[in-house]
Amino acid sequence: MGKASGFLDYERQDGQIITEAERIKNFDEFHLRLSNEDQQIQGARCMACGVPFCQAGTMIGGMASGCPLHNLVPETNDLVYRGKWESAYNRLTKTHGLPEFTSHVCPALCENACTCGLNTKPVSTKENEKAIIEYAYEHGLVKEKCPEVRTGKTVAIIGSGPSGLSCAQLLNSRGHKVTVFERNDRVGGLLRYGIPNMKLDKRIIDRRIKLLEEAGVVFKCNVNVGKDISADQLLKEFDRVVLCCGASNPRNLTAEGRDASGIYFAVDFLREVSKKLMDLNYDSKALIEANDFSFKSLKGKHVIVVGGGDTGNDCLGTSIRLGAESVTQLEMMPQAPTSRLASNPWPEWPKVLKTDYGQEEAIYKFGTDPRIYKTTITEFIKDKKNKLKAVKIVSLEAKKDEKTGRMNMVPIEGTEKELKADIVLIAAGFLGSESYIVDNFKVECNQRSNVKTEANAYATTRDRVFTAGDMHRGQSLVVWAIAEGRACAKAVDESLMGYSNL
Repeated sequence: MGKASGFLDYERQDGQIITEAERIKNFDEFHLRLSNEDQQIQGARCMACGVPFCQAGTMIGGMASGCPLHNLVPETNDLVYRGKWESAYNRLTKTHGLPEFTSHVCPALCENACTCGLNTKPVSTKENEKAIIEYAYEHGLVKEKCPEVRTGKTVAIIGSGPSGLSCAQLLNSRGHKVTVFERNDRVGGLLRYGIPNMKLDKRIIDRRIKLLEEAGVVFKCNVNVGKDISADQLLKEFDRVVLCCGASNPRNLTAEGRDASGIYFAVDFLREVSKKLMDLNYDSKALIEANDFSFKSLKGKHVIVVGGGDTGNDCLGTSIRLGAESVTQLEMMPQAPTSRLASNPWPEWPKVLKTDYGQEEAIYKFGTDPRIYKTTITEFIKDKKNKLKAVKIVSLEAKKDEKTGRMNMVPIEGTEKELKADIVLIAAGFLGSESYIVDNFKVECNQRSNVKTEANAYATTRDRVFTAGDMHRGQSLVVWAIAEGRACAKAVDESLMGYSNL
């Protein structure tokens, strides 16, 4: 399979990344593609190894190793190498119905489990995947199955993020009549409003939604299920209901002065900016010049981002583009090591320091890494008009709790100091499902506030109600949400038909 010596003959080559100096001027995507010919050479690097962890999706050391969708990675890479693009698309879509999303925003669990990564750079599977799906769109190969015969069964899906879309895609292909309810003004959920446009251009979502609509999926936006329409009403109208509402309850900070104006949850901040960009027909210049956000403008303002994950990084990149005077990212945990520790061997997910695009842009713009580790906010300082003007922070250290045996990050006395702050963006993760939707459907939750099901199952504690995605497993990756949506679709199909061929 492939070129036997490809991983020795060729170095990894990625598509061009537009420089920080240029990309912070707009909200356009900045990862460019290789030519198809150059991408074929990258496909040749796949070793077709005897045990391909890249497609395993197995939990090792508490984290996933390889693709949760079990994409047939070596086979797909081989077809890329041979230039058989249509066959590569057909092979990829045996396991994955939405590769245009993961090829933009997935952290590439497949690559981190690649055997090549033991001694050299892993195969560029993610860019191979992007080349496949973009070739397929360019050549009219991407179509949604419009079933010739309908089953007469109806399914309501609540939430149009990656789990909701993948679930709707399969159930519709099976012949069920699917209606997707979305509380926002546009379809896409996390994909549209939780991920900035420079990582995933929203027009990529639109082209898939158009195909799904043409195949018979009905989307109803601006409908907040649990408020505008009740669970009981939906269960009267539909044979099954699937909850794909995400883990959309943000973790708060309760420090003194929390009521100051100028403090926002990251998800609300990113949603507002994305909506404005789309309302302006993707005019980045107009967006950067806009002064009518809830925070007016970021020009000349000092921005503090609380949280060191992907969402915090997205807040950095967005704030820089909107003209922030400074950006600082606070992280409670210590800095990760720069290379794998002996306790974190391949093919485990590498727990190493990652400097993402937002941090790279902050380093370029301001000259220093924006991250401050082992730190938290103890007070929001406000002026006489209740407007935020600074934050008080304190350094933390790890100490063992003698009662529980757990290690906790605790303040170090005498390390307090103030930082200028006009805007604070809280990107400290999520605490499971929002209570109003859970209460309205009367479904049970587990200790993590996720909707409860049996292990490896998707049926909730309420008859005819299923769940998938972050609402089911907790805050996670787009690829996991898609995998959950597909698995849930099969469970729903079995409950409706008594068997499933999905």
